[in-house]
Amino acid sequence: MGIKQQAIKGIFWSGIQNWGSQAGSLIIFLVLARILSPADFGLVALANTFLAFFNIFIEQGFSSALIQRQEVELEHLNTAFWTQICFGIAFTILSFNISNLIAGIFQQPTLTPILKWMSVLFSLNSLSIVQRTILKRQLEFQKMAIRSLSGIFMSGIVGISLALLDYGVWSLVGQQLTFEIVGVVAFWSLSDWKPKLQFSLAHFRDLFGFGISIFGSKILTFFNRYTDNLLIGYFLGEVALGYYAVAYRVLQVLTQLLVSTGNQVALPVLSRFQGDPDRFLRVFYKIIKYASLIALPVFLGVVTLARELVVIIFGVKWEASISIMQVLAFGGIIYLILFFNRSVFVAVGKPFWRLRLELLNVSFNIIACMVAVRYGILAVAFAYVISDFLVIPASLWSLKQLVGISWQVYFKQLISPVTCTSIMITLIWVIKYLLATRVSPQIIIVLCTLSGILFYTLFLRFLAPLLFQELWQLAKLGLFKSNPTKI
Repeated sequence: MGIKQQAIKGIFWSGIQNWGSQAGSLIIFLVLARILSPADFGLVALANTFLAFFNIFIEQGFSSALIQRQEVELEHLNTAFWTQICFGIAFTILSFNISNLIAGIFQQPTLTPILKWMSVLFSLNSLSIVQRTILKRQLEFQKMAIRSLSGIFMSGIVGISLALLDYGVWSLVGQQLTFEIVGVVAFWSLSDWKPKLQFSLAHFRDLFGFGISIFGSKILTFFNRYTDNLLIGYFLGEVALGYYAVAYRVLQVLTQLLVSTGNQVALPVLSRFQGDPDRFLRVFYKIIKYASLIALPVFLGVVTLARELVVIIFGVKWEASISIMQVLAFGGIIYLILFFNRSVFVAVGKPFWRLRLELLNVSFNIIACMVAVRYGILAVAFAYVISDFLVIPASLWSLKQLVGISWQVYFKQLISPVTCTSIMITLIWVIKYLLATRVSPQIIIVLCTLSGILFYTLFLRFLAPLLFQELWQLAKLGLFKSNPTKI
């Protein structure tokens, strides 16, 4: 089967993986939010900030290097595996020993045992990075979906059980540990590749030479992603961070569902066409168009219905998260643009271009959040979104220089999604206004959601009939099975 069918099949199963796992994890998250306190979520969010930073050093950009290469030798895989195992064990030991120091900096003594237990995650994660990368390279997202769904199910049982037994913050720790353990078992069971005791310095240099820019980009992405968490945790405390973390969690779920589903398929697919510039651009434009068709109405729908969603799903104790969620959800539109733009830099073998863009982004973000934190968590949310918005011109200019995109053609892909979404949101606002004092928030959510789906589908059908027909054909094509692509 051709690359088009494989890509569509990959997107289909990537969607199953992301939508299934995110739906499952969101349900679990909602249950835990009803039981646990904002302080519990704030402490784990702070611990995860440091875990995310150390994880960058374990992966080192090797995954992107393995996916981007036209040919991968067994020596590449074995070298990457043993390198990541060594770094995983090293950072487990390091994290365990500096947990007191980190907790002291943030004046949170209860953070120490949390960090010590969660340091095991480094070793667990390093055991399955290469297996996960191979499945991505082969577009075997069906197997990845099995891993994600099984991990979500088992970890959810553990997390909710511990919460009901009044273990508090430890229910979140147990949930994460269970998810990684199940993931390791699943990836080793589903992957045909098994490591051999082999290490090649030449192949290490080969991977590291490409991956170093990805590694640098991920460090900058970390500071871009977690600067707000660090500043809120340090200056405003764990309770404020808990409110912010819940709002940001919704953005993460939406990003994973609507952007990352296509983005994790985009890199291997675009990498196949790096030697064919015309076809590369056609595929890239289609990716932007299809992603925006789904992401724009959902992000703006959350902005419109945020108050009802928070009160109904999380409870009134989380009302402080409503405005934060609206601002961050609006920022999701910006992530839509930046996510796929950055995939291009890696796909054509120019990760340094992504590194430069990340450096600009993180500079804006740190400055903006440091200025905003004195005004509260909502100001930090605005600063976070604005700093991303300022990077868009530089991102588009870089794409024009590197692959010759046409800004006119690029923005043309957004016309139909923006038009249909604008009409849909306007009608939802009208329905919400008319029903606000007449029915319960639950009924408002149901009616607005169903009306939004109906309106958007009809507008797309009549305003962009050719695009609607194209999407319908792609949806049917995605149901066919395809054979895995060899390494």
